[in-house]
Amino acid sequence: MPTHTSTPLADQRYFCEGPRWHDGRFWFSDFYAHEVCSVGLGGDVRVELSLGDEQPSGLGWLPNGDLLVVGMTTRQVLRRAAGKDLAVHADLNGIATFHANDMLVTPEGDAYVGNFGFDLDAFLMAHGVEGLLAALGADPSPFLGKLAHVKLDGTASVAAEPVLFPNGMALLNGGRTLVVAQTLGFELTAFDRAPDGALSNRRVWASLKEAGVAPDGICADEQGGIWVANALAPQVIRVEDGGQITDTVTTSQNAYACALGGPQGRHLLVCTAPTSVHALAAAERNERLENVEI
Repeated sequence: MPTHTSTPLADQRYFCEGPRWHDGRFWFSDFYAHEVCSVGLGGDVRVELSLGDEQPSGLGWLPNGDLLVVGMTTRQVLRRAAGKDLAVHADLNGIATFHANDMLVTPEGDAYVGNFGFDLDAFLMAHGVEGLLAALGADPSPFLGKLAHVKLDGTASVAAEPVLFPNGMALLNGGRTLVVAQTLGFELTAFDRAPDGALSNRRVWASLKEAGVAPDGICADEQGGIWVANALAPQVIRVEDGGQITDTVTTSQNAYACALGGPQGRHLLVCTAPTSVHALAAAERNERLENVEI
């Protein structure tokens, strides 16, 4: 099995998520700096957008170039058109039962948005990771959430439920298949995607429980494989339909998100941190952006 080791690209961040390759740079959100930033392959970081008190997460662009960014605590998708202030594109308060989180924006302008489903940070501070895993094994119902679908006009609806912490997403088969990382379900779950964005034919694309991988951010490559950041370990894996792991990347800290980019799409950016717990991650700039050419 091919193995790779990432190297630091930039550091001194709080907690980064939602990386996307756009206009020759990797864009990402920093939760606790309240910023959307970008970084070049040389490591130069640029602040692209400040959100005041709001925590940004998932990122994407509409067909006309407008930037979409998830406002976590307000549970909204925000929109920035060129030369204009941020505006509300979609309100998810009727769908998200806790912080809104990662997002995938399709080439047609549909957006799929996950959310925590429950107060993850409070539970981890009180019970730790082992306590959470034990509670999930006993009764997962208190932790279940919903995946939101936002149309180009901002109309929001439930795309899929129940899901255990819907997180990173990827499109396969020319956009006809949506794969969702269920972080607390230790599973990549696939859906058929209709032209109107509706999801159907839910199925297991890859079970990652035996591998001990809690899939956080994910990205697809041109061969149809999916790169998965493991929120429980300093590791990114590449997995294929059915669950076969073909590659591993060793990182310096736990891996929470990843994206492919670069001139030939072979640079894998990984967002790493010692922990995702709010009180700890927001206190010190321990996040790193790491890079590996695959």
